[in-house]
Amino acid sequence: MTDATSTTPGLVCAHHHLYSALARGMPATPRPTTTFMEILDQVWWRLDAELDLEMLYWSAALGALEALECGTTAIIDHHESPHAIEGSLEVIARACADVGVRVRACYGATDRWDDRGRLRQTVDPGARMSKAARRGLEECARHIRAGGDGMVGLHAAFTCSDETIEAAAALANELGTGVHVHVAEGQVDADAGARLAPHADDDWLLVHAVHLKRPLRGTIVHNPRSNLNNSVGYARPAGKRNPVALGTDGIGADMLEEARIAFAVHRSHDVTASPDTAWSWLATGWNLFPEARADRVTWSYGSMHSAWHLAYTTGVRPLTVVVDGETVLRDGRVVRVDADEVRAKSAEQAARLHRRLAA
Repeated sequence: MTDATSTTPGLVCAHHHLYSALARGMPATPRPTTTFMEILDQVWWRLDAELDLEMLYWSAALGALEALECGTTAIIDHHESPHAIEGSLEVIARACADVGVRVRACYGATDRWDDRGRLRQTVDPGARMSKAARRGLEECARHIRAGGDGMVGLHAAFTCSDETIEAAAALANELGTGVHVHVAEGQVDADAGARLAPHADDDWLLVHAVHLKRPLRGTIVHNPRSNLNNSVGYARPAGKRNPVALGTDGIGADMLEEARIAFAVHRSHDVTASPDTAWSWLATGWNLFPEARADRVTWSYGSMHSAWHLAYTTGVRPLTVVVDGETVLRDGRVVRVDADEVRAKSAEQAARLHRRLAA
């Protein structure tokens, strides 16, 4: 028998898209999606083009609320809203602060929008940096220089020119932070390693790395549920030399569940795999966001330090969460905000977004 409860530091989601909370129930795509590129084009790039700052606030607030309810106290967020760039990172930071969650935000600069605001299907690596990409990098810089916790963001190498990649790396060095970038998530970005290698360093977050062909410096962020959902393949993170952390790619912030999925996928490729490996990836989050080590989560389960217990035990929930010395969740309910109001307001904004998408 074990004690009824146990305590851990706050969990860390090393890659999130808080704006994606409003995607739930969105209208069907104009045509069926059968490839990763079609999913990006018909789902995510359509959605992020319709976001405004009011939608973003309530989406981020809902994402932060759900994170706390899962014992996640720190989120590393990657954001894009091409028609609402300026001020977007401050909105995310404010929403998370209102709920009581730590966040490190970046804007994912990309050249896939031309200077007339039209979506490009392909980006020439030799092209000049677009105005949209420049505005994205400027938003990262503004947020960090104003005292916000942030990184420099890139969407992915295949949607960025070499000039934009080089500018992002230079800006990160200037600001003393890393670059947060999707890397080789699909075959379309398989040459990302060669293009990023001259710039990447140990502070970079390399998200996905499913089809990465050559070593890159940085921490790989494994998103097993998202990779399954998009049918992009298995990243085999256990075979990489890099540190590995876990993210959700916007599918909530339940890091215990993400670790279980990471173990199950690992086990499906190697029946000798131990859940200790997936739980070590979860622990890497504390190296990326060390402030979360001081947070305290009291759980409804007494064996929180046994990976073999947690791998096969569902329904484990936080009872109390303390962030920076303040109790922000008590008896399983958030303290700082009215959870029902956040859910109602986010539902209103989701309906408004979905009307735009259906128009």
